[in-house]
Order: sequence, then structure tokens, then C-alpha cells
Amino acid sequence: MKKRIWFIINPISGVRRKDDIPALISRYLNHEHFSFEIQYTQHKGHAVELAKNAVQLGIDIVCAVGGDGSVHEVGTALIGTQTSLAVIPIGSGNGLARHMFIPRDVKKAIQTINHNQQIIMDTVLVNDQPFLGVGGYGLDAIIAKKFDEDHKRGFWTYVKHVFKEFFRYNPMNISIDTNGEVKKLPVVLCTIANTSEFGNGFKVSPKSDATDGKLELFLLKPFSLFGIPKMIYQFFTGRSDQSVYSEIISFQNAKISIPNGVAHHDGEPLTVLHELNVRVVPQSLHIIVGQK
Repeated sequence: MKKRIWFIINPISGVRRKDDIPALISRYLNHEHFSFEIQYTQHKGHAVELAKNAVQLGIDIVCAVGGDGSVHEVGTALIGTQTSLAVIPIGSGNGLARHMFIPRDVKKAIQTINHNQQIIMDTVLVNDQPFLGVGGYGLDAIIAKKFDEDHKRGFWTYVKHVFKEFFRYNPMNISIDTNGEVKKLPVVLCTIANTSEFGNGFKVSPKSDATDGKLELFLLKPFSLFGIPKMIYQFFTGRSDQSVYSEIISFQNAKISIPNGVAHHDGEPLTVLHELNVRVVPQSLHIIVGQK
């Protein structure tokens, strides 16, 4: 029996045109193994509604065609179900797709679906808010908010906001209770990582594994301006854990106190409580992955 797939396309994500995607799906998807329908999102949050409807209808696979926001909406709606997530990454960062070795070329991403190599990944719950890959509560949350408000998308728009916010950001004082140990310290980044990177190759927690039943808390402490070039190099070469300014704590449950509620989950800005109860939800999402 053929597996049924819904492709949920976000027509405004990223910088790539979407007009040719239905034809590419029709051309490269293996029609002997899959039947498909295409759905278009009409507003923010619509992908959640569509994905939940797909689960109710018993659709086997729901593919998010878009950026990290689209993947977040579709993926969180599939947590705890038997419906699998697939991704055609055409957004600005594509953090989860990069971690899962899903090609950014549309044709190759469709062929990855044909191979249907699946894992069951862990997800994250912060208070009552789920996410898949990375959640941030420091400078990255401010940047995510500014990027979301910008009418232009793409890597260089993101870089623009990084530099604008970097020189005006003051470190925040946080309190962390992980594994029974309480710490209070000033940080620039306070990031919960289930997967390794924000996107665009910027790896915040290079050793994170979404199938190990654990999360990593990445802390970037205040740093000297002279240390910036080396630190940037370490982030983009998967060595951020080697920085003298970084600390990574593995955990399953944590309580984190932050001074404000600005946050992002999978790159999507949101407001959270000042007290965060964080836990891993092991093996809670089926996902199609690429080849290493």
C-alpha cells in the first residue's frame, strides 16, 4: 500500500521562489511508493492546523516545505503521533534540516523522502511549549525577534541584525538548577539544544544528539572583544564547546530563571515565563533523515 504524504508549503519563507516546487515533487517523488497532496499555508500558525488535520486523517508523512518556522509548526503538531515529519528546507537557516543531513537542494530533499530512512527523535518541553531543535533566551532571542519583524529574509538580513544587536546587548543574570546543582551567573547566550545548530552552519552545541534522551544547555559568558574572531571561527567549525567563554551542561530536567520573557523556539520568537521548567521528551517524533 502506498504511503500518503501531505506537503505543506509556506509560500513566504526564505528567499527562494516556490512556483516550481509542486512540479519538482511530481517529477521526483517515487509514485510507486507514495501518493501526495499539496497544501499551502495562509497565515502564521496555519501549518499547525493542517498538520493536526493530517494526523486525524491518518496521513503517514507530513512534509514541511519552508524554513525553521514551518518545520517548528508542522513538527510540534506531530509530536506523540505515528505521523512522520519530512522536510524540504527552503528557509533562511534550516537548522534542524542541517542537523539531520537533509539536503537543501529540493530535488535531493525529495529523493531523501523516497529513501524513507526514519529515526524517532527526542523533543523539548519548556513549561507547556514544545520545540524540536534549539531554544534561546538571550541575545539570540533578541535577534530572532528582529529578524522576524524584518520584511527581508535570508542570511545577510540575519547577519545585519546580529551586528546591530550585538553591540547594544548587556549580559543577563540567570539562575540554573540542573542535576541538583544551582548556578547563578551572567550570560550572553542561554540556549537549550536538542540538536546542534541555529542554522547556516552556526553550531551552538556540536555534540548534541536528538536521540540520546538528553538536552544540552549552552552558556556563553561575557567575553572580550579581542576574543570575537576566534569565537566566531569556533562556532562555524563545530568547536564552540572549546571556547574559554562557553559552558555546556547535559541534562534531562532543569529549572532556569531568566530576567525577561524574550525567547525563540526553533528560531520562532515568543514570550515565555521568567521561570522555565525544561525537560526532554524522549523518542517522541518520527522524522525522515538524510545520509551522513
